[in-house]
Amino acid sequence: MTAAQTSRIRVGIGGWNFEPWRNNFYPAGWPQARELEYASRRLSAIEINSTYYSSQSPASFARWRAQTPDDFMFSLKASRFATNRRVLAEAGESVQRFVHSGIAELGDKLGPIVWQFAPSKRFDAEDFAAFLALLPAAVDGIALRHALDVRHASFLCPEYLALARRHGVASVFTDSDDYPSFADLSGDFVYTRMMRTQAELPEGCTPQALDAIAACAQAWHAGHEPAALPRVQAPAPATALTTAPRDVFMFFISGAKERAPAAAMALEQRLRPD
Repeated sequence: MTAAQTSRIRVGIGGWNFEPWRNNFYPAGWPQARELEYASRRLSAIEINSTYYSSQSPASFARWRAQTPDDFMFSLKASRFATNRRVLAEAGESVQRFVHSGIAELGDKLGPIVWQFAPSKRFDAEDFAAFLALLPAAVDGIALRHALDVRHASFLCPEYLALARRHGVASVFTDSDDYPSFADLSGDFVYTRMMRTQAELPEGCTPQALDAIAACAQAWHAGHEPAALPRVQAPAPATALTTAPRDVFMFFISGAKERAPAAAMALEQRLRPD
């Protein structure tokens, strides 16, 4: 088993090409063609958002794998053509097109696939069950992990959680005022998207907020559930299965995006001070 496959906490940002980062993250004059190389050696994961908007070539995935360290990992936002539709049960062709677009070129650097739904998409148990049945367990021999980024308050219900747990998919914990925020676990890993960075703070968050985020990450990784986070249901009684170590993915997304790398590196420092 490689280092990339062991249970750990990963911290990162969304993408790596963002002009404001060229004056507060990347060194002055750093070549744009080498920005992924630089970012991947200071963070442990990156969420690729361009895959949501359009297909990427197998050659691009292979190049990104080659430019990053052995223990680095990417998560991918799945194609919007699979999720932004009235009837999710009809998404099979779009799901297959995305999964077979070349993502397997990432090899063991392929992390979770995030299926993001529109804020207007309401929970429909039958249609969501049909969609989840379309998500493959593997591609080209590589196991796939799926996370659902649901953005309508109708998902704050036990019925949704039961469905997600039955299919073994994670639910994204979104730290935001704009979307439902719930930390109920539904998969065997944790995926968070943090959207509260502030431009006036050098590290994007206060030291107290970063300390709290680090404590949540460590609790999840150890197999526990942080007590102070919003939930739909009370945690189930602990068992050997539910208290097993978990992979945790924590991404600073949106908010004051220019501060995302600083926030991610500050969190990394708290989690791995040596």
